[in-house]
Amino acid sequence: MAIRRVSSEERLTTSFVLGAYAFEASPRSARRADEFRGYLPYNEGNRTLIVEEDGAPLAAASAIPMRQNLRGAVLPMAGVAGVASHPLARRQGHVRTLLHQLLDEMRDEGHTLTALYPFRPSFYARFGYVGLPKPRTVTFSPADLGQLLGADLPGEVGWERIGTGYPVWREFTERLLRERHGFATFPDYRDVGLRDRDERWLLTARVGDVVTGVVTYRIDDHGGELAADDLLAADPYARALLLQFFARHVDQVERISVQVPADELPELWLTDLAVHVEARVARPGSSAPMARLLSLDALTGLPAGPGRVRVELAGDRWLTGSHLLDGTTGSLELLSGSGVDAAAPSATLTAAGLSALAYGVLDPVEVHLRGLGDVPPDAAVELRRIFPREVPYLFADF
Repeated sequence: MAIRRVSSEERLTTSFVLGAYAFEASPRSARRADEFRGYLPYNEGNRTLIVEEDGAPLAAASAIPMRQNLRGAVLPMAGVAGVASHPLARRQGHVRTLLHQLLDEMRDEGHTLTALYPFRPSFYARFGYVGLPKPRTVTFSPADLGQLLGADLPGEVGWERIGTGYPVWREFTERLLRERHGFATFPDYRDVGLRDRDERWLLTARVGDVVTGVVTYRIDDHGGELAADDLLAADPYARALLLQFFARHVDQVERISVQVPADELPELWLTDLAVHVEARVARPGSSAPMARLLSLDALTGLPAGPGRVRVELAGDRWLTGSHLLDGTTGSLELLSGSGVDAAAPSATLTAAGLSALAYGVLDPVEVHLRGLGDVPPDAAVELRRIFPREVPYLFADF
């Protein structure tokens, strides 16, 4: 039994086959194997590892070299995907072994963060991952947007297929990557699949030559649903311009659905807007994302509040030791060693506990309640100053 890296056409008979059985309807027709070939260009830069025995693949896992915004810093992030086992080889530790090696390699290459969508959150919690908010699906009738039809809004909208408008969409997501905490983007070789499939309309909001919002969507049928992907807007005017365009479909579709970040409040968009907001999390098939720090280098230099605390990191493969976290200058500094400022409040954290604080998803008290660390009250005060709560928006769905 051995672990090795596969690339290019080897994926056709290894990781793609295992992934198709794990995540698709099966059995599929023989033509499905031919369709796999079309996926190769969009996986070319991934790192894919397999466990095999006598030449037969037993398990596979891939990492996509991505980038993510952590509290204003854009850092290399390993997006873990395609984790699958042969049905006769499950629960034998193959995935655990693969993930250890995969994350070791990605960390060695400089990826300081990692994120994924879990098949079972508790499984990945053992690897130090912590949950992130799932985007909300907002559903409403286009008739309820009628008050926007007469609104005089600054700017204008553009409308085209994503196949031609892709450069504009990509440029705007790059802007949000720099501006939005938690935002992540695929590498170019993966993202162009959206352009090449050309299965969406692209709607843009502009003020002069500046793009202020984008959203992709499709319509399933006359009298059906206008299903939009993530509504990405730089400000309320841009959001209103995009919704104003959707209002013009009142005699074409019955309902509109759109994805929004967890901190968006659609019920306050308009008066008399009857809206259903849902974030459904279930397993298998409808999971919220998870993420973690792979290296403490991710924290160095982050914007931070004026806190000062010692943390002892315990029980993790990648984050260990005693460190002083100092945000008194407004830029987080890390000093290592058990003797560093022994007078500072101290806490013991797991990797998931520290990751939860860095991503802004848990308060220090919640970290303690969740069993992700021992956080005395004085240390909680300092950690809360260093890492104020902030809602991350992962955006990329892999």
